[in-house]
Order: sequence, then C-alpha cells, then structure tokens
Amino acid sequence: MELQGTVKKITDVQTFASGFQKREMVILTQEQYPQPINIEFLQDKINLLDPLKEGENVKVGINIRGREWVSPQGETKYFNSITGWRVEKVMDNGSEPTQASPSQSAAPVSNENPFAGDDDDDLPF
Repeated sequence: MELQGTVKKITDVQTFASGFQKREMVILTQEQYPQPINIEFLQDKINLLDPLKEGENVKVGINIRGREWVSPQGETKYFNSITGWRVEKVMDNGSEPTQASPSQSAAPVSNENPFAGDDDDDLPF
C-alpha cells in the first residue's frame, strides 16, 4: 500500500535495550479532510528518513500490521501499526496524479483503412 502527503514531523532514532531501533514520521495526507498519519520505520529502514525535511511532499510504501494483546485481567485488545519500507519525494503538490503529455514527435494518426486496397481476399468463405 502507499500513502502520500506532506512530512509534518520526523522523530529521532529510538534504541531499546534489546538493540531494536525505530524512527517515526508523521505525514499529513492531502485530501478534503487531511489526516496526520504516524508511520514507523524499523531497524535498517530508519535511514530512509535521513534526506527528508519537514514540509516536503512524499509517497511512502507501507505495510499495515495488527496484533492481539491480552491484559492481566483477561481483556483482549487489538493494536494496529503502520510500518514504512520505502519513501520517495514527490515534486508537485501530490494532490493530483501526474499525466504524461503527448510527445510532439509522435507520428500523426491516419484514419484511412489499411485494408482498402486489398482485392486479394484469402478468406475461405
């Protein structure tokens, strides 16, 4: 899946006692009602955020993950996380898909029937 938006915040790297590392980025989606979406980058993916700055438009490849947790009281809760695995900068405002314009060097399209001069009909019926 992909998300597209403007970088609102990039956090510092968090390193845990186990050696696990993560870094988070919040992007603001570009839709009628913009949403701040928190995306986690884990382990070897944390460096993907190094070249980015707040205010830049990006497209992020994500995975959505879920997990179940049972509290000591026996109550089951469900949690979701969004994990990023790719980031690319978007040069325009990102709200409209970019369409290729027709090339000026393209050959003109002919409306004539290419089979009009064929009197040699090889159909068996």
